[in-house]
Amino acid sequence: MQSIEVCGEQISPSKIVCVGRNYVAHVKELGNEIPDEMVVFIKPNSALSNTLHAQHEEQLHYEGEIAFVINDSVIAAVGFGLDLTKRGLQSRLKVKGLPWERAKAFDGAALFSDFVTLPENIDELTMELKVDGEIRQAGGVGLMMYKPSVILDELNKFTTLEDGDIIMTGTPAGVGEVIAGENFEGRIIAGSETLVSASWIAQ
Repeated sequence: MQSIEVCGEQISPSKIVCVGRNYVAHVKELGNEIPDEMVVFIKPNSALSNTLHAQHEEQLHYEGEIAFVINDSVIAAVGFGLDLTKRGLQSRLKVKGLPWERAKAFDGAALFSDFVTLPENIDELTMELKVDGEIRQAGGVGLMMYKPSVILDELNKFTTLEDGDIIMTGTPAGVGEVIAGENFEGRIIAGSETLVSASWIAQ
């Protein structure tokens, strides 16, 4: 089982539960429709990685996100996450009305910073992703169609969230290809304070 660091402890999540199409600008940049209900898909523990790959059978695309860890059925910690996608394959599967797992749940499809204790006001949380020093993505709870509390309530209707499970809350506009050699720097911000950050060189 792959693990993550949560408030100084190594924890192995049973799953990564991902919310799709949670930022209007991102929905529009991919030419998708705004959903009537929250879009959810799951990545397995085997998707966790510390290595950012540019390719996995095809070119990969990055999606920076605010991520949360669950403990005792509540949101307990926050970190920065990279959701990697086989965009070409995903598009082909969507056209056929088929599930996305082959494009979203492959080995190495999820990277995370360490997770740290939540700030008092979760609504202040934002994320920022820089690639080679250039801001590519920025957004936060204020722009989400489904806020963290709503996400948690919706997930609890149909699945059990185990201690250590990760929730990825969707990605702001600005997604793109992962290019080998580029430096990815992601951070989670509360107000003007950086809570946690991480960086990867794409391989």
